[in-house]
Amino acid sequence: MVSYELPTDADAHLHRIGRTGRAGQKGHALHLVAAREINRASMIQAQQGNPLRWGKLVFASGAPSPAQWITLAIDGGRQDKLRPGDILGALTGEAGLPGDAVGKIDIFATRAYVAVRREQADNAMNRLRAKGVKGRNFRVRRP
Repeated sequence: MVSYELPTDADAHLHRIGRTGRAGQKGHALHLVAAREINRASMIQAQQGNPLRWGKLVFASGAPSPAQWITLAIDGGRQDKLRPGDILGALTGEAGLPGDAVGKIDIFATRAYVAVRREQADNAMNRLRAKGVKGRNFRVRRP
């Protein structure tokens, strides 16, 4: 099991890693821990009574490669009658983004999130800010 964020509660951690080895099988739990999570790791260590084994993550190229996708947050959602097709149309219409430059679109009550390819993120944000969606302007930002 690999996790990238430690739970805030040591009991939740125990429950989560309990799934790694079941029915007499052995398992390994690997956690990627950020500096801000060191206190959480200390609580887990105290609860389980065993020292944690620490290692350093080293990237082969020396630095991690940037993500290919960027998420944009739109301060408008279902209450504003926004639909995924409206956002897709705003980005691929006048903005001229290719369809494959737009990824997943999630619409919530008051906010929407859209994934766009990194190289198109500035163009997408500028287009949404200038022209809006469905003729309405919404605040657009990177969360």
